[in-house]
Amino acid sequence: MNRKPTIDDVAREAGVARATVSRVLNSSPNTSERVREKVFKAIAKLGYQVNHQARQLASGTTRVLALVFAADAEVEPNSYYHSAIELGAMRSATEFGFGLVAHTLDPSNDDYPAKIVALASQSRCDGIVLTPPFSDDEKLIGVLLEAGVALVLISAGPLTSCLAPSVGIDDKEAGLEIGAYLYRQGHRRFGFIGGPSEHRSAALRLEGLREALNRTSHSDVSIAVVEGNFTFRSGTELAAQLFDTPDRPTALVCANDDMAAGALFTAHKLGLNVPGDISITGFDDTPVSQIVWPPLTTVHQPLRQMGAKAVELLVSACAGENGAVANEATEQVVPYELILRQSTSRESAGSQ
Repeated sequence: MNRKPTIDDVAREAGVARATVSRVLNSSPNTSERVREKVFKAIAKLGYQVNHQARQLASGTTRVLALVFAADAEVEPNSYYHSAIELGAMRSATEFGFGLVAHTLDPSNDDYPAKIVALASQSRCDGIVLTPPFSDDEKLIGVLLEAGVALVLISAGPLTSCLAPSVGIDDKEAGLEIGAYLYRQGHRRFGFIGGPSEHRSAALRLEGLREALNRTSHSDVSIAVVEGNFTFRSGTELAAQLFDTPDRPTALVCANDDMAAGALFTAHKLGLNVPGDISITGFDDTPVSQIVWPPLTTVHQPLRQMGAKAVELLVSACAGENGAVANEATEQVVPYELILRQSTSRESAGSQ
């Protein structure tokens, strides 16, 4: 062969598709050892060499993905949610031969859509993973799709999960399961500390809780709802507000573990017994849920798996492999699990 061998030559020699050779060269986990061996034998036989710099220049790709989080500089960060998603995404990106850059933007600033669009339009990344509340922003997603940006959403609500590929749990069903469990435990007075209004996943958890309670035939079931911001501090302050009422809830459902830990702190401060006087539940199953006392009943959300799956979908869409089409609205629902711990128990007469 007088000319330099190409990737197509390698594919023919190995008897596989061109995309398969690409996956092997990119260290994709979606190839068998037998196929990898055939490809590497063909590479050795033909003397094929990959010029990564030339490939990048020719394709206009950066082999870098962007992971976008919401962060308010005036508010304490979520203790684990972001780092768990980033860890899963980073590991997956590395396996596929991509770099990953995390960006934090304040959703209260009006310029965040322009900044997110700039990530791709200035060729700084090949695709973007959006987390809440950005993954629920229809306008932002519409602008990105119109610009042809490869996109995957994490924990998107029903209004946006139909617009682009998404990964998440069934938040409404999880809220329903928590409500049904607490109702079976004899609780009739509920409190709910939610997240900011733009976080659709927290709203879906409340919808599920309401549906569980609406399915009962008891007219004495009630629920008091307040809006938090996913921080420990908001949990302490809002729990104090809910506890300082004549008809104090006997069960308090929180939209994440940080707020539940804050509510638990307030309960201890006020001399309330948990779970004797009040049962408290969280959401996410982050490490804090296990180190507080008593440990929190919560919903295990596989955050690292969600981050990894989002990157896998994004890489496939960027490469057009396995029949993947960029921004085709496929929803990947991953399983959750209700974790029962000591912060909940049957409603007792003493909590009336």
